[in-house]
Parts: sequence; C-alpha cells; structure tokens
Amino acid sequence: QVQFVESGGGLVHPGGSLRLSCAASGRIINIYAMGWYRQAPGKQRDLVATITNDGKTNYADSVKGRFTISRDNAKNTVYLQMNSLEPEDTAVYYCNKKNIPYYAWGQGTQVTVSY
Repeated sequence: QVQFVESGGGLVHPGGSLRLSCAASGRIINIYAMGWYRQAPGKQRDLVATITNDGKTNYADSVKGRFTISRDNAKNTVYLQMNSLEPEDTAVYYCNKKNIPYYAWGQGTQVTVSY
C-alpha cells in the first residue's frame, strides 16, 4: 500500500515562499507521472502541477511562473517550490499520481497565505 506524506506547509505573508515535500512509501516516483493538488475550504480538489517520469512539467494557469515542481527519484520524493504566494493559494496541498487510479490520499499540508 503506497502512502504519501506531505510536509513543508505553514503560514506565510503574501509574496513569500514555501517548499513542499511529498515522500512516497513505495518506489513509484520514478514510474508514474506525479502531481500536486490543492483543496481550498468549500472547493473541489484541483490539480496545480504535474511532472512526468522523464521530467516534463505542466502547471495550472493560476500558478504558472510562480510554482515549480520537481522530483528526486532516489529519495522517492516530489517537491513543489512556491514563490510569490498569494492569499488565493491558501489550501491544503496533496500529492498523488497525475492520472487515475489514484493511490490513497495523504493528510496533506496546510498552506495559509495571509497578512
């Protein structure tokens, strides 16, 4: 059973930066395209960034130019560098495969952007 552990969230002022990490319990990072997702209160979970197993990346328009997804296959970890954070980025962030079927969702990491 694959498990994801997300970390690195916190409270940050607008314009600030955070780096999220997602550690997978199994060696899947180098097999599947992976994604970072986020869910704001009262909203659906949205895909914000993806990375294929050969390193190609893609981003939602709302984060393009501010977020960078990367992966370390040796550490079974996916990262999300978030710069120029905005209050609209406030959400719980999760990682999982880019495509269905998904593995079980982790607990996520809370990102709050506020003055």
